[in-house]
Amino acid sequence: MAGLLTFVSARGGAAGQRDAVADALGLLRHRGPDDEGIVANDDVVFGAEQLTVSEHRSAQPAKYPPMGVTAGRYLIVLDGALYNAGELRAELVEDRRAEFGTDGDAEVILAAYHHWGPGAVSRLRGMFAFVIWDGSARRAFGARDPFGIKPLFQLQTPQGVYLASEKKALLPFVADRAAVDTVRLQHYLTMQYVPEPATMHPEVRRLGAGESFVYTPGGPLANRRYSQLTFRPAPVADEEAVVRRIGEALRESVHAHMQADAPVGAFLSSGIDSTAIVALAAEKDPGLRTFTVGYDAAGPGAQFSEIDVAEQSARALGVPLTATVVTAGDFMRALPRIVWHLDDPVADPALVPLFFLAERAARDVTVVLGGDGADELFGGYPIYREPLSLSSVSHLPDSMQRGLRAVSRVIPQGVKGKSFLERGTTPIEERYYGNARIFTDEEKAALLRHYEPDVRHTDVTAPVFKEAGALDDVTTMQYVDLYTWLRGDILVKADRMTMAHSLQLRTPFLDRAVFEVAAGLPSELKVPPRSQETKAALRRALAGVVPEPIVHRRKLGFPVPIRPWLRGEMYDWAHGLLDTSGAGDLLDLDVVRGLLRAHRKKEADHSRKLWTVLVFCVWHAVFVTGSMRPGFTGAANEEVFP
Repeated sequence: MAGLLTFVSARGGAAGQRDAVADALGLLRHRGPDDEGIVANDDVVFGAEQLTVSEHRSAQPAKYPPMGVTAGRYLIVLDGALYNAGELRAELVEDRRAEFGTDGDAEVILAAYHHWGPGAVSRLRGMFAFVIWDGSARRAFGARDPFGIKPLFQLQTPQGVYLASEKKALLPFVADRAAVDTVRLQHYLTMQYVPEPATMHPEVRRLGAGESFVYTPGGPLANRRYSQLTFRPAPVADEEAVVRRIGEALRESVHAHMQADAPVGAFLSSGIDSTAIVALAAEKDPGLRTFTVGYDAAGPGAQFSEIDVAEQSARALGVPLTATVVTAGDFMRALPRIVWHLDDPVADPALVPLFFLAERAARDVTVVLGGDGADELFGGYPIYREPLSLSSVSHLPDSMQRGLRAVSRVIPQGVKGKSFLERGTTPIEERYYGNARIFTDEEKAALLRHYEPDVRHTDVTAPVFKEAGALDDVTTMQYVDLYTWLRGDILVKADRMTMAHSLQLRTPFLDRAVFEVAAGLPSELKVPPRSQETKAALRRALAGVVPEPIVHRRKLGFPVPIRPWLRGEMYDWAHGLLDTSGAGDLLDLDVVRGLLRAHRKKEADHSRKLWTVLVFCVWHAVFVTGSMRPGFTGAANEEVFP
């Protein structure tokens, strides 16, 4: 299954909600177009849309009658895939005499839950979000995987609890669909995404990554964390042994993630992460289909295109490659549909080419492998070198830092050295809040109609920094990204843009065995102090696996030419969007128009700020005012759009 929607009634009579749930379930048809099923009784309505990646095809919510248990006690709906289902099944049969009626992952989860209790979720290896109903205990239980690869949204009402794979399926049951959480809007304008667990609709929240929940009808919805991913850097006595373990863990993970009866392919960019996945997958499937995306070699986006390098890698690895070329016109036409699939605004420009990449891949394969997560686990972002570059200032005594901070205040904006002194004298807890830092507090005060000065990025990051404890600065930054950026941006765009085309994306780097070896790496094996390298240990592990020119190539990651486009092809479109979005009650759009004009005149590069506002304007027009409708090509999708 790939799309789920459930309702657990607070006081019985759930069957009366069957038709409403069935209608809303249609909003998730893109997640599972192969089959649909719905089961209703007095307590619950369970609905599922199925994407077939194995021979077990039934989209009916799975029922499980293990030995000694009354048939019909349990129901389950699952989005995701387990990579240790065979091992768990064998253990349950041998130790608990469990009986199975299907080969599906859902039944393995049910059997594990029945025999091992809620703690069984810690033994699951894979990506998953599921909901179980125990009819005998009259209790609902569910969970998300530790990394947050698969989503699960929650809505609690006086009538009961609704849970869904995407927020749009819950909106028909929200009391005020036009309400916008202005606190989350401020965070979005800072970080370019809405931090977990909140959403832009105040009534709807997300179950956190690595969390489970319990709900007894009429009681509270109780979420708890069952998994906390923790870095444990330690000195390494034998670097070569560690490097070998990285390679072994990643190879085993890639091969495990290829388990499927449906066709499996892989995304291929110009960098080491996706190239490594392709190289290791090709060991098992030499004919592996690969896919890349880029821009017209004769246009302004040519310098951003990775197609040439991806083609070189594909030739070196001996795998077929299909390239997709995306234009500014494609961006403008598709953005409403893309935002509809996102549910909440995410202003990462890379999600647009990913949308088209997934669309093309879905014609040939049902499952695709990607390189997401390598940077967070192995120290790949260039900003992770910042603690090293700032050390000449950040390690000075406090009194000297205060003096340098005072000096930085009198240096005019734009003068070399000002930013260095500011950042070097600012504690990491204040200065670091992820890869994307869009609008400053001063800029948000000018932009927002209802600015709240007490709302700051530290509201999101402070609890994460506290959990990080005494980690070194590089590993602390990784930890913050693992719990914010990865979950709020990277995995959201990965899931929504692929599922928009009924394509299941699997991420072998985000595997517990791979994380275990990455968690122990000291910072010098990630960002060596005497080089400009990142992911040093991973690169060493992949030498001989990945083509030599790619091993030390700097990170790009499907870059997007929005800077030149917003000065040219997209300029009039952006102006028109500001005029028609209806977002003027929340944002001072004259401020944005000023940024747009200054950007066109090349007075400054405001492309990321502009894109962040434009994506929100589209979101507002789609989900709040309803003035913009996505341009679906399929009649079924057009019918289910609210």
